[in-house]
Amino acid sequence: MLAVGTRIRVPLRELHFEFTRSSGPGGQNVNKVATKAVLRWQVQRTTSLPADVRERFCERYKRRITTQGELVMSSQRFRDQGRNVADCLEKLRQMLGEVATRPKPRRATKPGRGARERRLREKRLRSQTKGRRGRVGGDD
Repeated sequence: MLAVGTRIRVPLRELHFEFTRSSGPGGQNVNKVATKAVLRWQVQRTTSLPADVRERFCERYKRRITTQGELVMSSQRFRDQGRNVADCLEKLRQMLGEVATRPKPRRATKPGRGARERRLREKRLRSQTKGRRGRVGGDD
């Protein structure tokens, strides 16, 4: 069971792992042993997430979700399968933790009097600076 807070619990039977060979340097270990872990999760079909959390998750991570509604992520940081599986689960836990709470709605505000006066004063000074540029001397 992958638990994130008190509301979110994802059973491990919903998560499917595939193992392939890692890329990059590593010699015989990389060439012979399938240590890269690829996590697949049917996030669109899961019933373990509340509807609002699933909606926020799908919106935030839509680039990682396939057209069939499956989240695909991988880890090849470590030299053994077990730690790469744990790394994938930790990444998923962090992703779910980021969307677990509803974001506070933004309230529109207006700039205060001091901010307006500063903006206009700086605008005047900039205008004067640019106005002083030009030819030195009188008109010919």
